Amino acid sequence: MNLLSILDIHPEFSELLKSASKLKSDLKSGRLQEILKNQNLAMIFDKPSTRTRISFEVAMSQLGGHAIYLDPSSMHLKRGESIKDTATTLSKYVNAVVIRTSNHKVLVDFAKYSEVPVINGLTDLEHPCQALSDLLTIKEHHKKFPRLKLAYIGDGNNVCNSLLLGASMAGLEMSTATPKGYEPKKSILKKADEISDKTRSRIQVHNDPLAAVEGADIIYTDVWVSMGHEKELDNRINDFKNYQVNTNLVKLANNPLIMHCLPAKRGQEITSEVIESKNSIVFEQAENRLHLQKALLCYLLCGDQ
Repeated sequence: MNLLSILDIHPEFSELLKSASKLKSDLKSGRLQEILKNQNLAMIFDKPSTRTRISFEVAMSQLGGHAIYLDPSSMHLKRGESIKDTATTLSKYVNAVVIRTSNHKVLVDFAKYSEVPVINGLTDLEHPCQALSDLLTIKEHHKKFPRLKLAYIGDGNNVCNSLLLGASMAGLEMSTATPKGYEPKKSILKKADEISDKTRSRIQVHNDPLAAVEGADIIYTDVWVSMGHEKELDNRINDFKNYQVNTNLVKLANNPLIMHCLPAKRGQEITSEVIESKNSIVFEQAENRLHLQKALLCYLLCGDQ
């Protein structure tokens, strides 16, 4: 089994969240189990990372395994070796592979030839590990998902895509607000709507942030300029200038929790005042990347939740 999309863990995601919570409790109680002793995780990162890389490395270490960071520039992939040959070879050495790349097709092609589980560490289409850990964080505060409203303000990017699918799986109401031309992918919205029909979730798409946050229990945002879009900096800052999560916007919601997947550009998509407020759970999100990914690794490598 692979985790290329958050949908790959549906409907098992509830059990995954329970497992992550238990692993988190065990760690804080000093109860570490070497569940993945002598197992190895290869991490091919074509894009910079702080939380994804460190959380996976620490996760493997705490579970008794080992993580190997692979810079594509030092691999033969950059010299023309095929994805098939690389995937097949790595499958002989390691027990799983995490890939962080711009092109989702690279991830899909690698998984096609891999003989071991492949995990999406971020692509241009989805960021499932982030969204799953976000659901874990929300559940820690609200216990139950139904009747909660999550408002996402900003770019309809990979994080937004995975959150839409995750919210529909969990039964959350999710309302997005993006400038025109920056909406989530139609294919993602269509799939989220299909799932919502079964879970009684509700997905709404707005261009007005005021409409999106009305009655929201959670407000979530992300950077306006994701990796790979740096050349669009000036245009994006202008297009998103009315989409900042600030105290005025927060006041329109239902005393909401504040979420951001980090890194944050304080003063652009969110103010320091909001990210440092008592309602902010931004750094809990970051911590939960570790616990969720430990649960995910156990699930994929030994079926243990």
